[in-house]
Amino acid sequence: MKNKYVDLIEQSFEFPQEEFKTVDNELYFNDVPLMELIEQYGTPLRISYLPKISQQIQRAKRMFNVAMAKVDYNGDYIYCYCTKSSHFAFVLEEALRNDIHLETSSAFDINLIEALHEQGLVAKDRYIVCNGFKKDLYIENIAGLINNGWENTIPVLDNMAEFDLLHKYVTRPCKLGIRIAAEEEPKFDFYTSRLGIRYSDILTFYKDKIAKDAQFSLKMLHFFINTGIRDNSYYWNELAKCVSVYCSLKKICPELDSLNIGGGFPIKNSMAFDYDFEYMAEEIIAQIKSICNQNGVPEPNIFSEFGSFTVGESGAIIFQILGQKQQNDRERWYMIDSSFMTTLPDTWAIKQRFILLPVNNWGREYHRVFLGGLTCDSQDYYNAESHANAIFLPKIFPHDDTPQYIGFFHTGAYQDSIGGTGGLQHCLQPGPKHIIITRDEDGEYITKLFSKEQTYKSMLKILGF
Repeated sequence: MKNKYVDLIEQSFEFPQEEFKTVDNELYFNDVPLMELIEQYGTPLRISYLPKISQQIQRAKRMFNVAMAKVDYNGDYIYCYCTKSSHFAFVLEEALRNDIHLETSSAFDINLIEALHEQGLVAKDRYIVCNGFKKDLYIENIAGLINNGWENTIPVLDNMAEFDLLHKYVTRPCKLGIRIAAEEEPKFDFYTSRLGIRYSDILTFYKDKIAKDAQFSLKMLHFFINTGIRDNSYYWNELAKCVSVYCSLKKICPELDSLNIGGGFPIKNSMAFDYDFEYMAEEIIAQIKSICNQNGVPEPNIFSEFGSFTVGESGAIIFQILGQKQQNDRERWYMIDSSFMTTLPDTWAIKQRFILLPVNNWGREYHRVFLGGLTCDSQDYYNAESHANAIFLPKIFPHDDTPQYIGFFHTGAYQDSIGGTGGLQHCLQPGPKHIIITRDEDGEYITKLFSKEQTYKSMLKILGF
């Protein structure tokens, strides 16, 4: 009878997978033995596996360049990293090894760009695409880059008033972008994105403002859908509308030469994940070329701003099961040694699901469980995986000498920033240790402690004690 956890996984999915395998009933993540890390660092433990970042960037570059070659596309592909997904220095250092460009979202992002430049990691010829609704300080910082010779800094206008603010602070020639206020899916919480300028206003705005100012030139049209790049009629319809606006602008604005398709490539959040990245890249490029040809305009350069796709699959967090509680006939709780609300806030805030796997004891029988965090908040729990409305994990026995460890994987985007790394944590639960994993020239993995577990003193200091 096949009732072991390893049997459940092998019967449910193709296993092993690219980043997951087991040796002696213990889990390896990207060929790194997780039990070795636990023995060295303990739990809870946050992991950043940096080689995955470069793999994702090179994968996207390859897909779009192949797609362009297949249809003889007369434009370039420019990969931007969306810094808000993870601002950590080690993430940006790894990403910048791959000849990429950057996208920013706030005033302090510009200070981060300047710090990277001081360290010799970013040259002034890089594209810096500046998105978001811009307060005066953000505008001033963007202008500072442009005035200091960052000639490929492109402020993307989120509203028409930002043009006047830029005119106030910028003293050199400046390239501009315009973000389209895309329409969202009917089932979304709102119908039109709060970001960007309406389709119907863009041409008039260009003619009345930008075209009459010799200091500014329109370089880019920006398009992004909150629900991401998906193979459905809604996405393709919005893309077609955006490219049609590009074509209309191009006919009266010869310096316009770039279309930014934003982010939106998904990350693997289930062992059953199925997404045809190559097809989507090829279809996006083919449709853009087709619409441009129909309108008699040259194809634009294509920018993308992949954030989660870049860094998400590099992350993991490991917990120990401290104990189990049978609360009624049907609900068995495994209590972790941390909090979901502080270490994986998206699981609480937007019901985000990540890949969940036991680190050890794959040879044991399994049963259904609920996972509980350490805070006294009723929302600090995790009760379902993305592919099933349940969680199954190896059984824990009374007086067990072998602790059960579990891992959440592909958690590298947003969780640290949203959770408030180094700041206050809900119920004063400490932030976990954080390690970085790289590879040496021989392919051997190397670990480095990035931050220790948070101390009570650091929290009390913030609180004024």
